[in-house]
Amino acid sequence: MIRTIKSARGNVGNGDDAAVTKAVQSLLAQVEQGGDKAVRELSMRFDGFDRDSYLLTKNEIDGCVNSLTKLEREDLDFAQDQIRNFAEAQKATLLDLEVETLPGVVLGHRHLPIQNVGCYVPGGKYPLLASAHMTVLTARVAGCERVITCAPPFQGRIARKIVAAQALAGADEIYCLGGVQAIAAMAYGTETIAPVDMVAGPGNAYVAEAKRLLFGKVGIDLFAGPTETLIIADETVDGELVATDLLGQAEHGVNSPAVLVTTSAKLATSTLAEIERLLEILPTAAVAGKAWNDFGEIILCDTIDEMLAESDRIASEHVQVLTRDTDYFLNNMKNYGALFLGARTNVSFGDKVIGTNHTLPTNKAARYTGGLWVGKFLKTCTYQRIETDEASALIGQYGSRLSLMEGFVGHAEQANIRVRRYGKRNVGYAMPVDPVWPVDPI
Repeated sequence: MIRTIKSARGNVGNGDDAAVTKAVQSLLAQVEQGGDKAVRELSMRFDGFDRDSYLLTKNEIDGCVNSLTKLEREDLDFAQDQIRNFAEAQKATLLDLEVETLPGVVLGHRHLPIQNVGCYVPGGKYPLLASAHMTVLTARVAGCERVITCAPPFQGRIARKIVAAQALAGADEIYCLGGVQAIAAMAYGTETIAPVDMVAGPGNAYVAEAKRLLFGKVGIDLFAGPTETLIIADETVDGELVATDLLGQAEHGVNSPAVLVTTSAKLATSTLAEIERLLEILPTAAVAGKAWNDFGEIILCDTIDEMLAESDRIASEHVQVLTRDTDYFLNNMKNYGALFLGARTNVSFGDKVIGTNHTLPTNKAARYTGGLWVGKFLKTCTYQRIETDEASALIGQYGSRLSLMEGFVGHAEQANIRVRRYGKRNVGYAMPVDPVWPVDPI
């Protein structure tokens, strides 16, 4: 039996979504129509940041990189090495294909990188330099020709560590520009910013809505909402560990869901007590505490199968498995953004350094998509080649009949002309019975 020990008080996304959409539509239209002038006005309005050009110069970028301490540079290099290595390993699994499906019929596909990519790195509340690794580096590994980045100023100044991370990851153009105006500038282009073909990276509700509205005009990585974390745990772990991991993700925002699913009533009780204790000393308690009060949940199950069912129902962005048998969930769980197996790992490792990508599906989107990875920056494009007359005539006779079944006479004639030109009377090719379009008999 499944019981709720603590339930959420609110539902993520129950705000005035219509108002957000209306506001974003207006901002997008301003940039589409006003170009650089509108971008500058909106940057001054929302970020209090005014420049003649929001493109950072080489001297500004070099200054940001050189401002890093030796340890900061080593840490950034280490994180980027891990992310690059895993992205390269992922790309190695994506092989081009060519196969002869019938004698003389060759089909194949190639993985082609998207040419122009815009990467958004959020930085209003926290300077999320890790998002530069996750987007820019991954696009670079995919082979994208032009990778540009936008990140807002932090506390009224260029966010030097974000800029350093973007530069070290290999960005071609770095703009100190945030919010909807950044997404719009990359998608529509302006007098000074060439448009991109795809926009990637997380952001607040307005940035997410801008990406949603622009989908089709440009490609996007995925729809990303507030950070979510789910912990699946049994009696093998303690309340302090679970509470720390729940609050560590709840500090992302006041609407970040944090959920514990467990078979241990003792763990549920101790986790609640530890959360109360940690909120007394955690510097980000104002945010994490509100997120926990409003969106935190503890669900008690009787069996491991019930925990699996609840976890798949929740379809969380991040899922930590702190149980005796972690492989059970690895082998059986279907809906999640990323799995973190065992007490030795945790979501913050994935967020910052371990190598997997931290841009992941939220709002139950894990039911139908995974997160950002090198494959998102690639287009799998097919091709075909027919190498013999006999194969062209063979495919042609089937294609003609199938086209006529659907009423596509012109399609049928495309097939028929190949049968007439490449077919041989003595190999038994036959035209459709009673064709509705006159054809030469074989």
